[in-house]
Amino acid sequence: MHKTSVGERIFDIANMIIMLLLMVATLYPMLYILFSSLSDGNRLISFDGILLWPQGFSLDGYKAVLSNSTFLQAFKNTFFVLFVGLIVNLSLTSFGAYFLSRDGVMLSKPIMFLIVFTMFFQGGLVPFYLIVKSYGLLNSLWALILPSAVSTFNLIIMRTYFQSIPKELEESAFLDGAGHYTILFRVFVPLSMPVIAVMILYYGVGHWNSWFSAMIFLRDQDLFPVQLVVRNILLENDNANMIGTSTLQHSQSIAETLKYAAIMVTTAPILMLYPFLQRYFVKGVLVGALKG
Repeated sequence: MHKTSVGERIFDIANMIIMLLLMVATLYPMLYILFSSLSDGNRLISFDGILLWPQGFSLDGYKAVLSNSTFLQAFKNTFFVLFVGLIVNLSLTSFGAYFLSRDGVMLSKPIMFLIVFTMFFQGGLVPFYLIVKSYGLLNSLWALILPSAVSTFNLIIMRTYFQSIPKELEESAFLDGAGHYTILFRVFVPLSMPVIAVMILYYGVGHWNSWFSAMIFLRDQDLFPVQLVVRNILLENDNANMIGTSTLQHSQSIAETLKYAAIMVTTAPILMLYPFLQRYFVKGVLVGALKG
């Protein structure tokens, strides 16, 4: 048995205190939003201090969010961008990673250099806007999908993971008459579920939380994703159409809890998705980022 010294015990205690403080600093904002969303609006308005439990209980904010046609349409737009975007992202990233991971590909190093170059040097917002406009994507949900179809960082992770797959499997598939598409979808993809899970999480969170591109490229409010609607509620107090007709006091009460309820509703899907992908996450990131 190893006997711990006084210095080691002090170090362990200090680590525990720091971790507890970090845990509180991380969890309290989430709990504050949850408690506020479940509170009675009038009591929440008059409350001043650290919120450790709901002030009263009311689901008016959630009812206003989930029954509003604007918010429901925003959810439809977000799910379209999410699912179609993931298909485009995973397909193009897989094709690019497979191509760049093969030995003897002509000009693979210059191509990889140009791809990595885009991580550090970009043209800026105005050229980006002009390119999207020139392709006729303005005021279209495709403007939120196609310009971000491939992430350089994700492409590098998947390429490195593909390089870690034994060459013998590829050679065996070639001897059996398989082509590149068959090898990619029958050999590489089934063996790359950890890194694909990481790609789903990275791309999915990016699509779900995206609002800046929508604010720039979209003008029709019926096309707004849910995060842009929430942003307008929080920063511009654009919640009049979500409250409906009611007394001034009741409107203020709902408006106070509505913004917290909107945050909870838009955050919950990602929080529920993460536990299903967590077991793949560490393995996919470490192997894809460090191996080779």
